[in-house]
Amino acid sequence: MTIASMTGFGRGESSDGVRVWNVEVRSVNNRFLDLKIKLPRGYIPLEEGIRAKVAAVCQRGRVDVGLTVSGDFSSQQEVKVNLALAAAYRRGLEQLEDELGLPPTPVAASLLASYPEVFIREQRDDDLEKVWPHVAAAVDEALANFDLMRRQEGEALARDLIARVEAFAGTIDGIAATIPQLVDGRRITLNDRLEKLLGGVQLDPQRLAQEVAILADKTDVTEEVVRLRCHIKQFTLFLGQPGGVGRKLDFLLQEFLREVNTLASKINDAAIAHLTVDLKSELEKMREQVQNIE
Repeated sequence: MTIASMTGFGRGESSDGVRVWNVEVRSVNNRFLDLKIKLPRGYIPLEEGIRAKVAAVCQRGRVDVGLTVSGDFSSQQEVKVNLALAAAYRRGLEQLEDELGLPPTPVAASLLASYPEVFIREQRDDDLEKVWPHVAAAVDEALANFDLMRRQEGEALARDLIARVEAFAGTIDGIAATIPQLVDGRRITLNDRLEKLLGGVQLDPQRLAQEVAILADKTDVTEEVVRLRCHIKQFTLFLGQPGGVGRKLDFLLQEFLREVNTLASKINDAAIAHLTVDLKSELEKMREQVQNIE
């Protein structure tokens, strides 16, 4: 298994030969699992079962699930007679005859049936125990397609992040390799400045060595480089793990940024400052990608 993106879509379908149950699952980024389920009238009791299936697949993300039912519903239709209303219509007709002095006429059932709402057509709710296997099958198929899409996008994200973190590691190695030269250059610069200031007065070698040692200590970024390399290794390991690693990766990127800032402040060199700006820009790009990982 690979890491999964929080963006995905899947569709599933099940049929009993008369009706068809269609399920669609789609998701976007979210810090937590935010699940919205839209069901037809009469299907609300099935929400808990659907929610459990989705929660078994998704750990984070805004997930929308929609169920639709189509096909022949004639077996679910029934017609009822509103006898009280029909009797009221008949009394109304009789009253009309009395008030206007009209001869009494037989009231045919067909006449009463033509008046509004005497016959009421209703649709019975489905037997949920019978339809649940079909709904569950559609949900399972939709989730399988949905998860496949998320895994495929997760693989693409992992490849991109691995390439970026490898380039990041190469830049860190390059910076670390320049530190000895940087210290030597600053030692020479310090020595030249002191000679000019002292006007040819002989320098105390021990004192100069102390100043160079202090300078080297201030420029020493060994600790930051070691931590960054450790974070890089951990980051790469997380990219190969299944399950929800998005938060772990996001935390590591914050630690990356913290160490890069410390490294930049310690070295205080124009050329390396440009490299650290590039590193920060790359970290921001990586963070944008990590925001898509579950």
